[in-house]
Amino acid sequence: MSGRIAAYAVEAFNTAKQSENKMHDDSVARRFGFAGGLVPGVEVLAYMLHQPVARWGRAFLERGLIEARFTKPVYDGEIAEVVANETSDGLALEVISRGQLCATGSASLPASVPDVVLAEYRDVPAAAVRPLVSAESFAVGSWLGTAPRAWPGQAAAAYLSEIRERDPIYANEQLGHPGMLQRVMNRLLVDNVVLGPWIHVGSRMQLLSAIEEADEITARGRVVANYEKKGHRFVELDALVVANGDRPLAHCHHVAIYQPREQRG
Repeated sequence: MSGRIAAYAVEAFNTAKQSENKMHDDSVARRFGFAGGLVPGVEVLAYMLHQPVARWGRAFLERGLIEARFTKPVYDGEIAEVVANETSDGLALEVISRGQLCATGSASLPASVPDVVLAEYRDVPAAAVRPLVSAESFAVGSWLGTAPRAWPGQAAAAYLSEIRERDPIYANEQLGHPGMLQRVMNRLLVDNVVLGPWIHVGSRMQLLSAIEEADEITARGRVVANYEKKGHRFVELDALVVANGDRPLAHCHHVAIYQPREQRG
């Protein structure tokens, strides 16, 4: 049985206006053909997560699967509507803003937590000295690490406010929002290379455990692809996001344009 469920509307918020990634700055983003600074893809994915959590509750936070592809920008202050349709496999997801389809994806609830082997993901530190980005950045097969991140107490509340999350499950059960894991995935890039403007274009995230509020989170990532397409340089990462060095939180595939083609004219 399939059918549409109630849409979820968010007033999008560009959390990264002051970040090192100037693709979130209005003037720089316009050089690349956008109307203004982009709301980060990790935050758009966080908006999308509302629907499967509303559908499956804590079970999704413990073992849910979500995939997302970002096709058009979402801009600060605009309404982003997350549309979910029930399918035989779970939920088909879309994000619509300014009358445009901005993201597509899906979510499902596997019957059990997939097996992962922590030892298969090498634990390396973030780069002590980050090299400037080049076509040779992110060599295939190389391992990347991140500095630890945590969102305890007020930091967790501030994060929920930034992504405009209204579901009470996180405060009531003192759980972290899985969008936090996507922010840590981005750190695999920015903790290891000095990037220019860049764009997160897609992710697959299989959750393995609910995030406890006190968890210290790192990512262990391996570069699985690095290629040029239509003038852009892409990188793809396979990673395990880990709590406190010993509890896998999510298995993720992350795709980004780390050197976008600049518009001319």
